[in-house]
Amino acid sequence: MSANVTVRGSDDVTASEPAAIAQDRTVAVVGTGTMGQGIAQVALVAGHPVRLYDSAPGRAGEAVAALTARLDRLVEKGRLDAAAREAAVARLHAAEELEELADAALVVEAVVEHLPVKQQLFADLEKVVGDDTVLATNTSSLSVTAIAGGLRLPGRFVGLHFFNPAPLLPLVEVVSGFATDADVATRAYETMKGWGKTPVRCADTPGFIVNRLARPFYAEALRVYEEGAADPATIDAALRECGGFRMGPFELTDLIGQDVNEAVTRSVWESFYQNPKFTPSLAQRRLVESGRLGRKSGHGWFSYEDGATRPEPHTAPPAEAPAKIVVRGDLGPAEPLVGLFEEAGVKVRRKGGNGFIELPGGGQLSLADGETAFEYGHEEIVYFDLALDYARASRIVLSAREGGDPEVLAEAVGLFQALGKQVSVIGDVPGMIVARTVAMLADLAADAVDRGVATAEDVDTAMRLGVNYPAGPLEWAGKVGYRRACSLLRALEERYPAGRYAPSLGLVRRGYVEEAEDAR
Repeated sequence: MSANVTVRGSDDVTASEPAAIAQDRTVAVVGTGTMGQGIAQVALVAGHPVRLYDSAPGRAGEAVAALTARLDRLVEKGRLDAAAREAAVARLHAAEELEELADAALVVEAVVEHLPVKQQLFADLEKVVGDDTVLATNTSSLSVTAIAGGLRLPGRFVGLHFFNPAPLLPLVEVVSGFATDADVATRAYETMKGWGKTPVRCADTPGFIVNRLARPFYAEALRVYEEGAADPATIDAALRECGGFRMGPFELTDLIGQDVNEAVTRSVWESFYQNPKFTPSLAQRRLVESGRLGRKSGHGWFSYEDGATRPEPHTAPPAEAPAKIVVRGDLGPAEPLVGLFEEAGVKVRRKGGNGFIELPGGGQLSLADGETAFEYGHEEIVYFDLALDYARASRIVLSAREGGDPEVLAEAVGLFQALGKQVSVIGDVPGMIVARTVAMLADLAADAVDRGVATAEDVDTAMRLGVNYPAGPLEWAGKVGYRRACSLLRALEERYPAGRYAPSLGLVRRGYVEEAEDAR
């Protein structure tokens, strides 16, 4: 097996690029839990003969019956015709012994996340299958390199990280271990494309792409909560209704399971030698210790018991909008607000300045920049948070110093209410909610690309498809501005000097490139 990928994570391959595994070749799946059955269904519907194996007696047969029932439901829903169902069932078989997987072209493992168990399984498989068989693990948290470490032919080993439920979610992370042959990774990549999936290439790094880069989405929300700046319902609403995310971090971790989410965070943190950028949350640890694991236990950040009502986000009462405002300089990513204000009947006057809105009462309305309002002494500063799309956002988040002029805050509230937005006022926390989250996501993404973990395109694709982000982190950072993201993180690092917010070289470099391009 010869390597023919010039850069790890790159799509640059030679003309001798190996084809996908042929449709008539057998795919074996070891492990018959939810994920194993899902992967088997995907391979089966793609046209492969499929063999299911489980070390527990009788489990493989039960999985075949369960998969057959799934196919029946697809027929009932009109997603699969009866003839295709019959052909698929004829290709599906239970294997009682590992030796029955001998002719498989691809074996995908989906067993318990325990390194010695996986290592022993693949050592046993190597004694059974041919030397040209591709061996793959669906691990989400273990090192692909470590699992393959004891194999005679580690070059034919690759990670295929499907997302649950495998038949529905399109993303598959194709993970190359340190010893993985490039042509094997490419063959796996092409096979996933043939199965109708959207594969992304990834080097073997803790958390791969999605679980590594998603940490700030949870971590920054937890930090804002721990500082007492906002409650979980308001933070969730800010990221949903202002940031455009499908779910807020508190409701999402309740769905995932607090124990599961916290374990992934802790695993990534420990794998990166306790890098402060991945530091777990004490508040989440206490939640897990209390047994409040989310939906599955009936209570997490929110209660799911019968009759329980979900807390509402903080929403400011109606306030009168100012008749006129002065926009000082360019508002950067918030510039679309100017047109929205004018459409709402607010008279806008443009003057020179450093990019802020001057309110009639003398207050200053500024986009979150990593600083706090109290630092300006008696000046009345009100911050507003970043939005994915200010026209479509249904909520705007504001922050002001404690003890500030209530009339200035009311003007700011009324101004955004005039646009038909709900307004939440949170505590005076640096970077607010969406802005600091997006900056941290962009920072980790830029760092991952510069370290050869994946290409920028694959990073953005993975985050959109793997965790339903409204935009890839680098795509969003490009719109916000890399220099702005760097400046915000530097301001946060000044206020939290522990290394967590120090911008990566990858983000800084993009800031300098952006500056040079703007100067042309």
